[in-house]
Amino acid sequence: MSLSIEGPFLGQAAHCESILRSLPSWFGIESSLVQYVKDADVLPTFTCRHSEQVVGFLTIRKHNRFAAEIHVVGVLPNHHRQGVGKSLLARAEEWLRSEGIEYLQVKTLGLARPDVNYEKSRRFYEAVGFRPLEEFPTLWGKHYRAC
Repeated sequence: MSLSIEGPFLGQAAHCESILRSLPSWFGIESSLVQYVKDADVLPTFTCRHSEQVVGFLTIRKHNRFAAEIHVVGVLPNHHRQGVGKSLLARAEEWLRSEGIEYLQVKTLGLARPDVNYEKSRRFYEAVGFRPLEEFPTLWGKHYRAC
């Protein structure tokens, strides 16, 4: 599959919204989805194209001159497990290194909150080198446990 990674750019809300809406098992809370879309307009966002269609994106939030996080990432379901996420992450890491960023983190639901979809997310992040650091039982409210 031929993938093209672009960015980082601002103003990517339109691309991101359609992808997030295709992922209701991860982004089913409307107010959160709307905020992620707004954030993609003001935070550095990478997009992945396949045959001219944007099939994935990754948005970065810088915390300080040393640290950043993957704020939100989404890949169209029919493009999962085809290298889109890895390609986006590789390009984002390359850019972050050029910006002097030494640490990159990501937050996702933790093991204490069993969920088949977030288990896939955790496996992806672990496969690309992330490791669990800490679990925050109330980060997204008492019903969610992020790590």
